[in-house]
Amino acid sequence: MIDTDSCRAMLAAVQAFHDKHDFKNTGGEELAYRVALMTEELGEISACVTKGKEAAALAEECADLLILLLGTAIAADFDLNTAFWDKMRQLDKRESRMIKGRIRVSDFRDM
Repeated sequence: MIDTDSCRAMLAAVQAFHDKHDFKNTGGEELAYRVALMTEELGEISACVTKGKEAAALAEECADLLILLLGTAIAADFDLNTAFWDKMRQLDKRESRMIKGRIRVSDFRDM
């Protein structure tokens, strides 16, 4: 049984999808192409938010972006789980600021 709450299970499902369609040998893992696809999905997420679409439509577009992000980790051969937790530890050490009425957590180098 697949642990549907596991990052590893999601990565395995995306890897199986890549293998099924031979992404590695057919341009599907080309990083510039993947960035273009992620940009397209982010635009669709934006459209959901700005046009007031149902949460289900937003969820579907976010899932599309997540699948592309997971596939990018596969294509670029890095451990997304490790990268995520490393980044969360960095973020957890940062201070927050209110910028134009909204919370922001950053290293604030240029602000």
